[in-house]
Amino acid sequence: MPHATPLAPCAIPGSPLAAMTAGIDTCVHCGFCLQACPTYVNLQDENDSPRGRIVLMRALVEGTLEVDDESVRTHIDRCLGCRACETACPSGVPYGHLLEATRATLLANRPLAPVARVILSVFSHAPLLRIAMAASRAMRATRLPALLGRWMRGRMGFAMSMLASTAPKLKSPVYEARGTGARGSVAVLEGCVMEGLYAHTNRATERTLTHNDYVIRAAPGQGCCGALHAHAGDAAAARQLARRNVEAFEKCGADFIAVNAAGCGAIIKEYGHLLADDPRFAERARAVAARARDVSELLAVAGPAEGGPLPIRVTYDAPCHLLHAQRVASPPLQVLKAIPGLELVPLNETEQCCGSAGIYNLIEPETSDAVLAPKLANIKETGADWVATGNPGCLMQIGAGMRQARIPATGIHPVDLLDASYSIKERGSRR
Repeated sequence: MPHATPLAPCAIPGSPLAAMTAGIDTCVHCGFCLQACPTYVNLQDENDSPRGRIVLMRALVEGTLEVDDESVRTHIDRCLGCRACETACPSGVPYGHLLEATRATLLANRPLAPVARVILSVFSHAPLLRIAMAASRAMRATRLPALLGRWMRGRMGFAMSMLASTAPKLKSPVYEARGTGARGSVAVLEGCVMEGLYAHTNRATERTLTHNDYVIRAAPGQGCCGALHAHAGDAAAARQLARRNVEAFEKCGADFIAVNAAGCGAIIKEYGHLLADDPRFAERARAVAARARDVSELLAVAGPAEGGPLPIRVTYDAPCHLLHAQRVASPPLQVLKAIPGLELVPLNETEQCCGSAGIYNLIEPETSDAVLAPKLANIKETGADWVATGNPGCLMQIGAGMRQARIPATGIHPVDLLDASYSIKERGSRR
């Protein structure tokens, strides 16, 4: 299949998008991406498809459209960045990198929306982030978010439901994880939202890895991975955060870096690309990226070890940045299948985005809701009691959606289910 006509002379030299012209040329406009794209499927506008957005990118580079063109920004902003188009693309278009480069180019001309600037600023500054997460936990502990989320409509009600959905779901007794350590050492990315609101999942991650013969090593100095900033086009902040993590994970000396948040795992595995032009960090970033694994990948290599019986009905929703960006499909299912008694129910269109996409549901709420609606319908159809997914944004988005739609199911990380299974087995062995 022939490639598209090469680009005309660049109208925006020196911009991030100008550096990605080879990626633009890779697109042959075949259209395989259309039905994979949640915004195109829901909005039915060619400009809101990957193919259409690449046409807009080409127009920016060639100068037929200006970087201050509002229609360009509208269609680029509407993209979820789910990267499902990359899985469908036969030509290997690096769409995720093109999107980030386009947003960085547009950002140089006009700042982000105020709500996006505030959120990204908080995640860039550890003291502010600690305060924000502590306040969120305190609010959650009052159980007021669960009440308000049930009765309030609109974005505030949805936000309250999102916070309520982060509470621990299984009250399993904590067991003493034992393992030989024969599979190597692992540093766990603590993350921002994960440690702030899902600390129970981080501890479950450490226990299940230990139980599967890994040794946990601390990585002092680590922080936000920079994924939110990179996706929003704030490349400078993303690189600064990446450098800090590269240094932290270098010093800890662990064989692997375990990540239990799909979006974080995707950006860490791409640190080599993010810091490719940094002479001090380029090679170091590639080395750190090569050690990154989703926690399910590490557990799948180990089997994982079988736990105790957990007779529940579960459906699995594949996070976009795990399935499409990292191309990790079977390991999470292997984790769930290691749990005796667990009935795994297939989810129709599990590969489709839920509409969370980092901070997307806050800045593009109407499109986010449109993308979430079919996901909720498919979940309801399974009749499952639990929805397992390995990303905090997905857990919050789907959890809030189910609460507001009165779907009697609960979102949970696969590692929490495996941890509960190990706890049951440990209790049984003591009898």
